[in-house]
Amino acid sequence: MHISEGVLSGPVLAAGAAVAVAGTAYGLKKLDFEKIPRAAVLSAGFFVASLVHVPIGVSSAHLILNGILGLLLGWTAFPAIAVALMLQAVLFQFGGITTLGVNTVVMAAPAVFCYLVFGKIVAKGGPMGMAGAFACGFFSVLLSGVLVALALFLTEENFFEAAAAVLGAHVVIMIAEGVFSVICIEFLRKVQPGMLPGAQ
Repeated sequence: MHISEGVLSGPVLAAGAAVAVAGTAYGLKKLDFEKIPRAAVLSAGFFVASLVHVPIGVSSAHLILNGILGLLLGWTAFPAIAVALMLQAVLFQFGGITTLGVNTVVMAAPAVFCYLVFGKIVAKGGPMGMAGAFACGFFSVLLSGVLVALALFLTEENFFEAAAAVLGAHVVIMIAEGVFSVICIEFLRKVQPGMLPGAQ
């Protein structure tokens, strides 16, 4: 779901950069020294997930994992995702430097939103917690797709069809992310419950 260089208008790029800087600054303020290794490992997982493409028809898709990052990092997901996207742009030309702000917002804003909405539900455990984990994975990808569509539409109304295609192409990923989120959260609940939202 990376937006490449030269696609978006100046105002959209500026707005994305401003929101990304604010979110990253707030996330860094929330980052405790003890949580730096966790943020680094999850950022690396986010980085690697985009390199594993699964063929779907004439296209391909990959896990995004921003929902998991949001649940486990909260606001710290902003700097973790920003670092991973910067490395992807520099090393593999995924996205770009000028679009780094918009791409960060596209991935990190839904992660934080899902943490705020579903974090307490996931912490309860049981069927409700599993439903919350699925919803977090599903809606984090859905909202990322909506933000990509919005960025494209605000740049040029003729991008509407491309924006709709982005959303349609990620329906399978939304479901896969939801299932993957449930598996990860339930695994962590058994082996490392202190990592889950609401843990002291």
